[in-house]
Amino acid sequence: MTRKMQRTVCRCRSQLDRIGLVRRSSSEEDARTPRGTLSRRGIAALTVDQLNAKPAGGETNSVAVIATHALASTRSYLSIAVGAPPPPRDRPAEFRTVAADGFGDRAEDMIGQCLGLLKGVTFDPSIKGVRTWTQGLADDPVTASWALLYGTSHLGEHVGHLHMTLELLRPAD
Repeated sequence: MTRKMQRTVCRCRSQLDRIGLVRRSSSEEDARTPRGTLSRRGIAALTVDQLNAKPAGGETNSVAVIATHALASTRSYLSIAVGAPPPPRDRPAEFRTVAADGFGDRAEDMIGQCLGLLKGVTFDPSIKGVRTWTQGLADDPVTASWALLYGTSHLGEHVGHLHMTLELLRPAD
């Protein structure tokens, strides 16, 4: 595995760790950690109402939608990157997600699946796969390197969206 691929795998793991995320640490942790530190238990700590809220209004996405889409997309791109069959995916349904009790556990399961794809991975540059979940692009094969790089950058973009959405949910200090 090239050095760039190794760095990308590390970045992907870091982003996945942050997606379990997205909440300011509890007051108990605040004494030990910097303000704004994220924790893996963040999504699990949100109420169902907070998970489904759209604090920016209109056609924006909730935390539940963003997390569902980011994790499903990451799992799909990582599957291509490691030569595994892409999992079944209904991309339009990801944007209709409504969280219920247990959403945090399902998010952690998806994070675990993504991390499992990266465990002990070695990349074969000859691997190619297709994005079966996209319309019009399904016949356009992509390389393992491209899938890893794109999937990681796409995940990072959505982690940023989650940060912004949670900032809007946070009560004013």
